Amino acid sequence: MTKRLTDDGGHSAVEVRGLVKHYGATKALDGVDLDVRQGTVLGVLGPNGAGKTTLVRVLSTLIAPDAGSARVAGYDVLRQPRQLRRVIGLTGQYASVDEKLSGRENLYMIGRLLDLSSKDAKARADELLERFSLTEAAKRPAQEYSGGMRRRLDLAASMIGNPSVLYLDEPTTGLDPRTRNEVWAEVQRMVAEGATVLLTTQYMEEAEQLANELTVIDRGRVIANGKVAELKAKVGGRTLVIRPTDPAALTAMAAAITEAGLDGVAGATVDAKDEAVNVPILSDEQLTAVVGLLGTRGFSIAHIGTHLPSLDEVFLAITGKKTDDGAGQPSGDGNGGGDDNGSDTRSTRVDNEVEVAA
Repeated sequence: MTKRLTDDGGHSAVEVRGLVKHYGATKALDGVDLDVRQGTVLGVLGPNGAGKTTLVRVLSTLIAPDAGSARVAGYDVLRQPRQLRRVIGLTGQYASVDEKLSGRENLYMIGRLLDLSSKDAKARADELLERFSLTEAAKRPAQEYSGGMRRRLDLAASMIGNPSVLYLDEPTTGLDPRTRNEVWAEVQRMVAEGATVLLTTQYMEEAEQLANELTVIDRGRVIANGKVAELKAKVGGRTLVIRPTDPAALTAMAAAITEAGLDGVAGATVDAKDEAVNVPILSDEQLTAVVGLLGTRGFSIAHIGTHLPSLDEVFLAITGKKTDDGAGQPSGDGNGGGDDNGSDTRSTRVDNEVEVAA
């Protein structure tokens, strides 16, 4: 089995500087800089067409950039593509398995292409089939698999070589919640074992569940980055949620807060559906001031709490677009389709030929 390379010096596993890529007149990447620390997950967010998939394809040597540089696992993307392909794994937006081969044969073939011995390729295939709950279907042709099973097989194939860096380009698109959770668990297991993951996704829950840090890309440019909590704080702090004992007091309560002109408190709004008054705040002092005001005005409070902005709200505030804009459509990056080269070719390409005999 290919041994996973690790970066014991604490350097970035992925380093990108000034990456530029054009498709005709469209600039899919416009000076992208990013770093992914060894043993972490970087979530790359952005609306459809933002440049996420193009970034993944450049970093996996499927296409060449027009300018800029990138190093992955210590290898230069442009100068050392063959070495790089042996230490990375890629799962694209669509399952790319051989439909005529069985699940076990697909995984065995990838293992042999990665120079695993026949014995090790079979053992690794069986290990991953079990991890992804595909053992019972191992001998069936992939064309008989459901969509979710194909995605799981595709993910397993990307992990055959025990990659030190794994690219997941919207890996759970179209999966049911149970299968999605299985994929998340496997990603977390790989990271715990030392792998580094670059994850593109439009699922905010997925980003919060898996990513140590986030990078937001729009129109080919990085427009924000940081930890989830940091991005939420940049968007506008917390919302104070107050529910009066008597819902009939909602309007009067909101008016009292707005008219009081408390320092730094812009005002309050009524959420009739939730029977609550919402007050944007930036500090604990403002929270204390609002609660004190309501006490002096004689309002009876049934519940009070604070709410951080959701990642969906953060995304909307940063990009001006909802996370589901264009959902269900290929997220091509300006080249007229979901794929740069007409197919979702796996990055672990080598020049060998093998006989499938799993």
